[in-house]
Amino acid sequence: MTAELVRGQNHTLPQTRLEIRVSAGTPVVAGATLGDERGTVRGVEWIAHPGSPQLPGLEVSQQAAADHRLAVDLEALPAGAHRVTVLLALPVGAGGPVRFGAVPAPFVAVTGLDGTEIATFTLTDLDAESAVSALELYRRQDAWKVRAVGQGYAGGLAEMLADQGVTDPAALAGSIQEAVTRGLARSVAPPPPRTPEADRIRHATGSADHRPAAPPPAPEPPEPLADPATTGPAHTTQPHTAQPHTAPGPAAAGASAAGPSTGGPINYAHPRRQHAAPPSPPPAAPPAQPGQPAQPVAGDATGWSMDERLYNQIWGMFEDLARAVAAYRSAVDFAESRMDQELDRALSDPRNRIGGAGDRSREAARAKRDELASRAREALDRDLAQLAAEAAVVEPALPAAYAGWGNPVWHAHRIPMEIPMALRIGDLHLPERTDLRIPLLVRLPLERGMWVDSGRTASEAAALMDTDRLRRLAMETAVAHAARLLAVYPPGEFAVHVIDPAGSAAGPLAPLVEAGVLAGPPAAGPGGVASVLAHLTRRVDLVQMAVRARAADSLPPDLDTGEQLLVVNDFPHGFDDRAVTQLRYLADEGPAVGVHLLMVADREEASAYGPVLDPLWRSLLRITPVADSHLADPWVGHAWTYEPLTIPPGSRVLEQVLAAVAAARIAAGR
Repeated sequence: MTAELVRGQNHTLPQTRLEIRVSAGTPVVAGATLGDERGTVRGVEWIAHPGSPQLPGLEVSQQAAADHRLAVDLEALPAGAHRVTVLLALPVGAGGPVRFGAVPAPFVAVTGLDGTEIATFTLTDLDAESAVSALELYRRQDAWKVRAVGQGYAGGLAEMLADQGVTDPAALAGSIQEAVTRGLARSVAPPPPRTPEADRIRHATGSADHRPAAPPPAPEPPEPLADPATTGPAHTTQPHTAQPHTAPGPAAAGASAAGPSTGGPINYAHPRRQHAAPPSPPPAAPPAQPGQPAQPVAGDATGWSMDERLYNQIWGMFEDLARAVAAYRSAVDFAESRMDQELDRALSDPRNRIGGAGDRSREAARAKRDELASRAREALDRDLAQLAAEAAVVEPALPAAYAGWGNPVWHAHRIPMEIPMALRIGDLHLPERTDLRIPLLVRLPLERGMWVDSGRTASEAAALMDTDRLRRLAMETAVAHAARLLAVYPPGEFAVHVIDPAGSAAGPLAPLVEAGVLAGPPAAGPGGVASVLAHLTRRVDLVQMAVRARAADSLPPDLDTGEQLLVVNDFPHGFDDRAVTQLRYLADEGPAVGVHLLMVADREEASAYGPVLDPLWRSLLRITPVADSHLADPWVGHAWTYEPLTIPPGSRVLEQVLAAVAAARIAAGR
């Protein structure tokens, strides 16, 4: 039975191999410190954090995320460690909340490796604090217990680390936040919540295309993909039935609002646990044989439309694969750690150092390691086979926006009258099974710009390519993404501008230019750069002012309020300081009012500007024209290999799609 703890309460732990699951309404940093019998942290080597995520018996996430799973093996902790303190902190400089009082109460659960909850704790009554000691696992007379702490620190990570006796806590806190910032720049953000009410508002106000309207309410923090309390065991992949992202219902909202100030009892139920059943998914096919999993079905997830069901199903497959591989890697690491411990114990006995006893101990330890690793691999292979079967069913059923260029759906594509939920920008895979690809979907309208890295230092594959060929390939990748965006928006609702200062991208840009789908000729030279940036900066300024003043009617009649994409080639060539400042402004303020960046650049070439461009790079989602392992998932932080979408050799699908865009615009009088 699960123990729901309140602050200060403790509970005995029935096992020593555990997971600590954290669920928050916003990305948080998760870490842990080890303490001796007096609770003192002996040094930085006893602190696990995103910059140094592994200690003996302890592993934490490598980035900020809304969900975390921390692995703990209490028997494998360093000698002298009697306490494990789980720490949470808000990332600094990420544009998110700066205090826990502004986000839903974080929820922490201690579970066994099979996902069974042992103890839970909801961190209520936090206000100005930006860091908090959540839980404490401690040893008491050869038994381990968990205590709910909930001690907040308004001074952030530095104050919390200082309270635990860490030397130079400010420097360590700074290095942790720096590691988190690097992780945020490379992470794939979890999808935002989608609710029936939000859909009704979107359709009623036209906010999906960013047309000026009354200012929207302050956005709620994004929900995680799945509540950890309702997620199955990490090592088991069930037939997928992903839940939609629902906002807290009235009962949950009332419970979370009630607190000491109301005079009533505090409700410690997690405010984001789902209370109402979502719409039922389509019925799954019956099992092929009794006792076997049901055959996979495309769209076998909850949602209000087939597109949403497929979207939720793909993200569910993404999460299932991330967690299945995490469980496998954790099991292998445990097997290695256990073998090392058994060898140390055996060889520490002088009697085993002579004769064949030592050899037999080594052989037994290695055999046990191999057995555990083999069992873990068998479980992973079952999960991978099931996910591969699901992918084989889902891929042919995808709509054009979710499909690769080789999917026949593109040859019959018609320009839609409403934008889809998301757009596919590539595929992701892990080394455990490289042929199992997960489509990388980003929500529409775009929430952040993209950067196609054309640098040869970006990856090993890029380093082997000729510089000119790599740059051409990067620009072709950007053109293909621009074409996909034009093809999935209604006619005239999406415009593409191009800055090509030296005119070096004439070849890759030819499909867009010849189809006549650009907002204007590619801008060249310093004058062209200044003109396009001034035009888009003016649009952002005017739409922002109109939204804030609720004066949409005052916008100039010639202002295009549709979505705008700026493709920038060969940055920073042709950019002076003013142009760089305008580009940063568009990256920061543009997405909220429908102006997005798609940059093709080599970051090394932009290094002359120094750290002034670091916020720009971090605000963009980095993708590559060749395969590269640089993106991290929001659940466990695996490094995934990103594969860009490629047009099949000899195919003219790009030209056909752009011709359809041009014809639809003519038919619509745009």
